[in-house]
Amino acid sequence: MGYDQFQSRRSVVGQNSKVHLLCFLYLFFLSFTHLSHSSALFKLYSNDTQMITGSFSPSSSDLVNDESQRPRVITPFPSPKLTDLPMFQDDHKESLYWGTYRPQVYFGVRARTPKSLVAGLMWLVTKDGKHVMRHFCENSGDLKSFGWREHNGRDFGRQELFEQDMVLETSFVKSKEGSLGYGGDWSTRINVQNMLNDEVERTVHLFFYLADEGGNGLNLGKDVLGLKRSSVLASGSRQDVGNWQMHLKSQNQLETHYCGFKTPDIVNLSDLVQQNLVVQEGKSERLQLSDTSEDSSNIYVFQISTTTQSTIDIAFISGIREETSNTENRIMSLTGSPLSSLLEEKHIAFDAKFKECFNLSEKLDLETFVVGKAAIGNMLGGIGYFYGQSKIHAPRSTLAKSEDDFLLYWPAELYTAVPSRPVFPRGFLWDEGFHQLLIWRWDVQITLEIVGNWLDLMNIDGWIPREQILGDEALSKIPKQYVLQLPSNGNPPTLLLVIRDLIDGIRAEKFNKAERDEILSFLDRAFVRLDAWFKWFNTSQIGKENGSYYWHGRDNITNRQLNPQSLSSGLDDYPRASHPNEDERHVDLRCWMYLAADCMNSIQEFMGKKETLVTEDYSSISKLLSDFTLLNQMHYDHDHGAYLDFGNHTEDVRLIWKEVTGEDGRLSREFVRETFGKPEPRLVPHIGYVSFFPFMFRIIPADSTILDKQLDLISNRSIVWSDYGLLSLAKTSSLYMKYNTEDEAPYWRGAIWMNMNYMILSSLHHYSKVDGPYSSKARTIYEELRINLIRNVVRNYNQTGYIWEHYDQTKGTGEGARVFTGWSALILLIMSEEYPLF
Repeated sequence: MGYDQFQSRRSVVGQNSKVHLLCFLYLFFLSFTHLSHSSALFKLYSNDTQMITGSFSPSSSDLVNDESQRPRVITPFPSPKLTDLPMFQDDHKESLYWGTYRPQVYFGVRARTPKSLVAGLMWLVTKDGKHVMRHFCENSGDLKSFGWREHNGRDFGRQELFEQDMVLETSFVKSKEGSLGYGGDWSTRINVQNMLNDEVERTVHLFFYLADEGGNGLNLGKDVLGLKRSSVLASGSRQDVGNWQMHLKSQNQLETHYCGFKTPDIVNLSDLVQQNLVVQEGKSERLQLSDTSEDSSNIYVFQISTTTQSTIDIAFISGIREETSNTENRIMSLTGSPLSSLLEEKHIAFDAKFKECFNLSEKLDLETFVVGKAAIGNMLGGIGYFYGQSKIHAPRSTLAKSEDDFLLYWPAELYTAVPSRPVFPRGFLWDEGFHQLLIWRWDVQITLEIVGNWLDLMNIDGWIPREQILGDEALSKIPKQYVLQLPSNGNPPTLLLVIRDLIDGIRAEKFNKAERDEILSFLDRAFVRLDAWFKWFNTSQIGKENGSYYWHGRDNITNRQLNPQSLSSGLDDYPRASHPNEDERHVDLRCWMYLAADCMNSIQEFMGKKETLVTEDYSSISKLLSDFTLLNQMHYDHDHGAYLDFGNHTEDVRLIWKEVTGEDGRLSREFVRETFGKPEPRLVPHIGYVSFFPFMFRIIPADSTILDKQLDLISNRSIVWSDYGLLSLAKTSSLYMKYNTEDEAPYWRGAIWMNMNYMILSSLHHYSKVDGPYSSKARTIYEELRINLIRNVVRNYNQTGYIWEHYDQTKGTGEGARVFTGWSALILLIMSEEYPLF
């Protein structure tokens, strides 16, 4: 389905065209005019936001209240928000109101609203003779494994957490039946099972809590200590859900205690609970909470002491009205046998949808199916809701970067998947494009809303902060030095991979009419933002030569890093030119820009937007960046048979111990970078993932001898090939597996990463299908690489219970962050042989 077939829809999907035109004229006008001259027009779009600064001391012009004087970097993009589209309102919005949207904790529930009721689970374990509280996900081996075995992203999930001596299974389910509260009712089941093959029933101390982020007081149930006359743990009333109650039901023998706190600090709740336990243990020599609460407590923690063979159901009932009270029936439907039946129904539905969406070959064994389900389950179960303000670097001096020189972005919400619950439980821009390649095949509405959330974070210049650290819980999981976002730095525009995939999905008739119409409506409103995003890249990251680009943000004065990082590229310590300057040309960014231009051109053609006022000539840019001759002139090295970066470079750089005199006059030994050779403009001789970007984006003609050389590089065991996947950096590189500083271990310098393997595998699949002299060779390499990747991920999952961030280049063992599902979940698309088209 193409241009002609959608002309009849232009009156519908083009309803925002006048707004688009206004926005483009406005942006064009701003290019030549100070922002203050357009204050009246700007107020049409942003009259509900205000400038807020951190410790940064801006000039008086930056501090004025007049919105027309707001610094551009914290000024929202002046276009209707994508998340305000009708498709994301009403039933859709309510159906996603409650969820397991707290990926940073082992089990947590919240609503998609800034000041939500928040629920969560903690439990005590003994480590080295001391009590330790499990609450926030940790990247350690203390917990054998954990993760969602099933999750549908909407109203059901089942998770297993393996301790040394027990298994906790947490299930979550929602129900709208009979509920008058917004978002309906929900229930969680906690199964506790003995892991040891003995008959001993060990005591387990669980702590289930409920907190009001807005600080509103909660009501304690009347029979919390006995739960005989009433099963109510807590109750209250909120504007969103009305009158609500939380109930606990179990057929097992339980002992319950509680404590209540009046505090906005949920992040340190486990510390408060442990302090309470220590005091009580000193008084009574029993491990129990104090059964006391502070006045107007907004947090209640309920201790549930039971044994290692127990089932506990906790039901949240909302919208309770006395005149139509069916509360007891609703409680019964979400506890006991009815809950067992409901969870079984959801499990069967999950299995059926998994088979429908991914259509895995019957040739794959049961272990592989289990890993595939864990991949999608963990990715959907890791979706979170965040609210807060990003900190934007706004230096008072160009000489140094201070953690206190920042402006606060406008308050914003973000609904997004996350790379890893224990290590990266927050939004990452370039990761999200890979996430959505998987998620749209499961639920395209969720994908559209998540992409819309990200594009709504765009500022007036078309920049999107690459890492979203919103709210106290997100801030608690990241070192302070990584919080500030630099407005000069970008991130690969992988969201366009998804958008291109959706367009190709429409052409291949993979969507029903309702889904197709929603995608078209989304693209119609998104186009103006995508255009601004492209323009930001095409102006801020452009190189000196026509058709060249380089990642900004590399440190050109460092004496610590062996090779200055390019964090904005997403490939962090992957070797670039030794001496960064504006003469650099990065082949990966050039290819990302080709994808972006080609995608934008496709949207224009597909949506019939050729007459729309845009900032760039996408057809011409796409042709320029796909010009094979020009690409080879800029980046191809005939001696290596590889595509390489260009820059001011010498191989003669080392880290050495050196005596340094401090400001106090004292001598100390430091590990510093020393250059022994003269850098010169040249191709940078490091083969690795970057070298295969023209191959990944299929710029190389199928009959080119360069394609043959690329296939040779990929399959060469002395370069990047291994039995576990393709290495990020060639074994022949001078920086292969080298530390970048005294403490920075190699990251993208040899380890095997799934996202890049997926992209290379995708192109191997492509070249194996098109006519050309090397199709058979591509097919052989494709089949072997695919088998290697699947076998290694499944083997590691069986041994450890986890899908990992990356895999060791020599042994294939999982490394880095656990539960990295995340782009490592792309293994499911490799299993199902689903690849993006270009």
